[in-house]
Amino acid sequence: MQAEIICVGTELLLGQIINTNAAYLAEKLARLGIDLYHVSTVGDNLPRLTALLQQAWERVDLVLISGGLGPTLDDLTREAVALLAGEELVEDPGARRMIEEYFDRRGLPMPPGNLRQALRPRSAVCLMNPYGTAPGLWLEKDGKMLAALPGVPVEMKYLMEEEVLPRIDRVRAQTGRPGPVLVSRVLKMAGIGESAMAEKIQDLLAGQTNPTIAPLAKRGEVWLRLTAKAPSEEAALALIRPVEEAIRSRLAGYIFGTDGEQLEEVVGRILTARGLTLGTAESCTGGLLSHRITGVPGASAYFLAGVVAYDNRVKEKTLGVEKALLQEYGAVSPQVARAMAEGMRKNFGVDLALSTTGIAGPGGGTAKKPVGLVYLALAYPGGTVTREERFCWNRTENKIAAAQAGLVLLWQYLKGAFSGAEQEGH
Repeated sequence: MQAEIICVGTELLLGQIINTNAAYLAEKLARLGIDLYHVSTVGDNLPRLTALLQQAWERVDLVLISGGLGPTLDDLTREAVALLAGEELVEDPGARRMIEEYFDRRGLPMPPGNLRQALRPRSAVCLMNPYGTAPGLWLEKDGKMLAALPGVPVEMKYLMEEEVLPRIDRVRAQTGRPGPVLVSRVLKMAGIGESAMAEKIQDLLAGQTNPTIAPLAKRGEVWLRLTAKAPSEEAALALIRPVEEAIRSRLAGYIFGTDGEQLEEVVGRILTARGLTLGTAESCTGGLLSHRITGVPGASAYFLAGVVAYDNRVKEKTLGVEKALLQEYGAVSPQVARAMAEGMRKNFGVDLALSTTGIAGPGGGTAKKPVGLVYLALAYPGGTVTREERFCWNRTENKIAAAQAGLVLLWQYLKGAFSGAEQEGH
């Protein structure tokens, strides 16, 4: 079975919105073992959308459309699907009730234009959307399938999961075309670069067949995606298992999680399990580090406080950093990073204190202290460790990278991965 994705919206062509829907839909098709050869984006133009839809309909078994189902006159997906099917648009009573009830629940008047969303081609089915006013559409005709979904990601994902995937499964079962499935497992690593990681598993990369192994470089992380094709999910996982075990044996000290796990979630679990408390003292990251930590549900069990000590006076008064230290070494220095972490740990009574100080840019750099220079420190019961990082991106990306490096430092400490010199605080 082959599929095609069409994303509708002039805002996508103008770069005003990042098209995350295509990636999500592609991943869902891959897990079903449905081949995807084309992903297209088209603006809010009926002739161009209709022509693209006709082309897709002729060459694949399943067409997925995202966007163009809203209430305004430039939302043209319904009209294009009707032209493709050669059918008139009719009002769906259930869709009309859904739209009216949506506004009733919110105590808002319904603009009459919203009832355009209750229209469907005569042989199509409306897919009820509890998160918005745009129903989806499902069409089966001439042995082919078409699903039109809202462009809003939360609405699109709900309808794909609850309405579209079950219908695809039903049609495949009826036609005797279940096909293989593709299953992926992602191993996430920190503290190692992509090339160094690849060196450790070079023979596995060279000899890959099924499953395949794909390295992916992320900001401060390296991922390995293992993908297997098999008749069932269980059979695919059985193919992945021995390869994963071989990789884990060689990269055990770097793997922090799998699939959707985030580094801050893994760190939080370890802190909770050990009954440790944490505080942050941030300068260049401006609270981004504590934001990531507290983004994890249940973070209040281990995260006690965060201080954004952007100004040197705050470093002195709140964290106890000595003025002489700031004058001699400057705010961006390992000495001040150490003092910030130790002051946080002492003044707030936390078991672990993590600090950041650096030059995010674009200004403020010098020959000795360039933009992107960051110092991290972690104060723990046995001492303090500092680390220097040098990043080369813009201000936003430098801050993101510094926060990531701080979490990596914390995770490495919790996993006992420091070198002897680092453990001694040198």
